Amino acid sequence: MWRRLFRVREVTVSRTRPPVASRTATPAPALKSNPVSPPALSLEEIDDRFHRFVLGLPEAQSAEPNSTELATLKRLELLSTRFDMRSLPRLPTVLPQLLRTLKSDKAAGGELAKLVGRDPLMVGEVMRVTSSVFYRSAQPITSLQHAVVLLGQEGLRRVITQHVMKPILQANVGALGHAAGERLWEHAERCAHACAWLGRSAGCDAFEAYLAGIVCHTGTGAVVRLLDQLMPAETPPLSSGFLKGCSQLAARLSLQAAQHWELPPRVIEAMTECQGPATPTGSALGRTLSVADTLAIAQLLVEHDRLAADLDLSHSWPDILGPNLLARCQQDLRRQFPDETRRV
Repeated sequence: MWRRLFRVREVTVSRTRPPVASRTATPAPALKSNPVSPPALSLEEIDDRFHRFVLGLPEAQSAEPNSTELATLKRLELLSTRFDMRSLPRLPTVLPQLLRTLKSDKAAGGELAKLVGRDPLMVGEVMRVTSSVFYRSAQPITSLQHAVVLLGQEGLRRVITQHVMKPILQANVGALGHAAGERLWEHAERCAHACAWLGRSAGCDAFEAYLAGIVCHTGTGAVVRLLDQLMPAETPPLSSGFLKGCSQLAARLSLQAAQHWELPPRVIEAMTECQGPATPTGSALGRTLSVADTLAIAQLLVEHDRLAADLDLSHSWPDILGPNLLARCQQDLRRQFPDETRRV
């Protein structure tokens, strides 16, 4: 009898489930009832933090611009209409022809080397990159054509883009612009990477997506220089409304610069669309650039401890790009631009 009794108990114990109260205490049901956690900050607040970071400004004390700021915005608008795009660093004269040649998969190394060879600065950059540890080959590089073939078309596109745009974004000087150039370039690298990464799924041309990401904040550097002329040496706290007006002006100047440089039509179309919020009816590159810009901003702010490292923006554009794709893009940005690299 005792043997039978204990056998039953053993079976009962092995099949017993946790009590109902214990099951309800687990977090699983709560996760199912609220699968989407909205970001702690709105997209506008993230953009505001980015411009404060670029300009080295403290947090906002007010949302609406005061009378002095409104007057400064009007002066900025007036100065921007007179802004001479020719004052920006020049683009190599060979660049348009080189970009057209790179669009063809059949472009020969000798043809590309001949075009690159017409610009001494571009030659120096190509040779410098191919001499790095990443590209170092078993045999020494003896010619420009050898370097171009070693880079490949994709590598050459990126070297040329960085060679052209980095001096432009880092050309800011003065009290406000002391660190702005370096911060704008850090954003440009991340934005170009995110735009090219997302563009693969959106059907965008890889190089056009990368180029759009690089140039999308060119006008911000111009606004920094204009502000340096108008603002006192010790800049007072600026309102969110004032910085938003500066951001809108910078987007217009970025578009004017792209038109002045005669960048590809799809890049100009995308930058035109990005003067407003992303919409499902926009072009593939316009939608991609708008989202990549914010993801790059968030990544940069996280690296500099201006945003929480676990910020999730994957559900911020439900009608534009899928959450899974955006989550993977954020993960890819963290892998490509880790905090340790910045600190070193």
